Amino acid sequence: MSYGSDYKYIPTTSIGSGIGIELLPDLYCYTIQIVNIVLVGKPETNEFVLVDAGMPESANKIISVVEGRFKKNSRPRAIILTHGHFDHVGAVIELVEYWKIPVYAHELELPYLTGQKSYPKPDPSVEGGIVAKLSPMFPNESIDLGTNIHLLPSDGSVPHMPGFRWIHTPGHTPGHVSLFRENDRSLIVGDAFVTVKQEYLYKVITQEKEMSGPPRYLTTDWKAAKQSVEKLEALKPSVAVTGHGAPMEGNELSSNLKMLVEKFDQMAVPNYGKFVDNDRLH
Repeated sequence: MSYGSDYKYIPTTSIGSGIGIELLPDLYCYTIQIVNIVLVGKPETNEFVLVDAGMPESANKIISVVEGRFKKNSRPRAIILTHGHFDHVGAVIELVEYWKIPVYAHELELPYLTGQKSYPKPDPSVEGGIVAKLSPMFPNESIDLGTNIHLLPSDGSVPHMPGFRWIHTPGHTPGHVSLFRENDRSLIVGDAFVTVKQEYLYKVITQEKEMSGPPRYLTTDWKAAKQSVEKLEALKPSVAVTGHGAPMEGNELSSNLKMLVEKFDQMAVPNYGKFVDNDRLH
């Protein structure tokens, strides 16, 4: 297993870093610098999974969080990846080596997780603030998980996450998925939409809560991104854990998500940038 040659620690953080939130007895969100990991499973059962794998060089922190939430020497049954960007797979190799567990992702994401294909380089020209301008420093090369990476089941189920199903939500990446549980309408979003303006350093640092589309500097297909948000809003989620920003629930979630769907072109799609369609989706 190996990371890309551009793999490195990114010295960016927020006031939310190090804070964990229990949204439900079996749904726990924890912020690693500027990105969220999710632990799904009740602590008393010790049957749980990890959704996404944090920032580069965060493995020790994630192991500590897991053992604090569950018990010493606990290990998840699997790691589920919403997608393969550097801030969602940052510690995955160290975690797989330590826990000896499988990783699951969508078929269209596999080339980026098996050393076959790198993501397009982030777009510093996209409309946004300092984070967008600094985005070329972010790793984009493929990592290689070798035989440890597995396809999510074609029937839509999620391994070791009973009641959840995966939903293909492309746009931010080709194989991006979100995870949804029908019985309580819990949604683990990944970066299909986020609750912080990820392009602006001040908002990233302060974690000012604000419904937003996927991070602009890494989103390559805005038409698909819009359709993915529409798909998720139609589920009428009651609680949503996003890849970046604080979780949302209840009326705050439903009203903001409805507004994002209705005004996606204005709220989410940048006015300029190399991945923006000339026809502005119309």
